Amino acid sequence: MRALIQRVSSASVTVDGQIVGRIETGLVVLLGVGAGDGSEQADRLADKISRLRIFDGEDGRMDRSLLDLGAAALCISQFTLYGDTRRGLRPSFTEAAEPERAERLYEEFCAALETRGAHVERGRFGARMSVALVNEGPVTLLLDI
Repeated sequence: MRALIQRVSSASVTVDGQIVGRIETGLVVLLGVGAGDGSEQADRLADKISRLRIFDGEDGRMDRSLLDLGAAALCISQFTLYGDTRRGLRPSFTEAAEPERAERLYEEFCAALETRGAHVERGRFGARMSVALVNEGPVTLLLDI
């Protein structure tokens, strides 16, 4: 399971001209599910992201987490995180999970974040989405579990 996370001051996701998810301070989580991933990976990644200390504290150092701030996460399914471009010019997605499995694990990941106390907004799985965000810092990290 892979997640590209971005610390944001605001973000939203739009599907067919309608905003389906919106947050203020928090994280945008672009989540890719691999063919070999399962519930354990979803839970471990949710735990790590919820407690990752990437928000500034009083002294300006990154020592606060999503949960410490009571901030929100905007989670977007992103199978293209498993795009392999080592050969040729067209990405191969053979390492990405099949859509049914990926959707189940995406929902498990979001639920695991909520269980830990985070407010979670979602994109729409499988839809063509437009994501708007203001990246703070900027802080962008790639997590691979």
